[in-house]
Amino acid sequence: MKSPSLIGSRLILAVVISSASLLAQELQPVELARAQTEGGKPLMQALGARHSSREFSAQKLSPQVLSNLLWAAFGVNRAESGKRTAPSAMNWQEIEVYVATADGLYVYAAKAHRLNPVLAEDVRAATGTQAFVKEAPVNLVYVADLAKTGRASAEDQALFTAADAGFIAQNVYLFCASEGLATVVRGSVDRPSLAKVLKLRTDQKIILAQTVGYAKN
Repeated sequence: MKSPSLIGSRLILAVVISSASLLAQELQPVELARAQTEGGKPLMQALGARHSSREFSAQKLSPQVLSNLLWAAFGVNRAESGKRTAPSAMNWQEIEVYVATADGLYVYAAKAHRLNPVLAEDVRAATGTQAFVKEAPVNLVYVADLAKTGRASAEDQALFTAADAGFIAQNVYLFCASEGLATVVRGSVDRPSLAKVLKLRTDQKIILAQTVGYAKN
């Protein structure tokens, strides 16, 4: 006969799992505001202001700023063709932008300009090894979907997906320079652990992460 303590432990575990499932169900898609695609600093000024920052305040980005950021990163800038603000090899569009905030984990759906829910948990701390990642309001994770690369060789997959993620990261850098935001692109990521958090398939590969927020005064 099972002990009462064992039965009680299992009941508690069942309640915790059930609660987590309910929380995940409560995380809804976020329809982003229409991106503001005019204004900002001239390109040469943004290039002059571009730099990496590693000190962030906890101040949240407004919904409009987050919308503009994601459009600048890898949004659709030619609706008739579905092509994007950053180039990609053979127009694979294989880089998926995961967005980790205090509210939960999402993936950016560029065509709909929407955040689709992945996990109703604050996983910012898991997106990098540096202490600041858990405090900054937004951490972007660039994930290559290798299923979209066709018959490309492993060497070409590695080369092109890295380049494509780099283009997106630079878009984010220039947007942040234009808008007075702080950012840093990061390679220091525990990829196996983060892949589990993001619920990635085996043919999805984490390339880089990037933190965005306001500079810490």
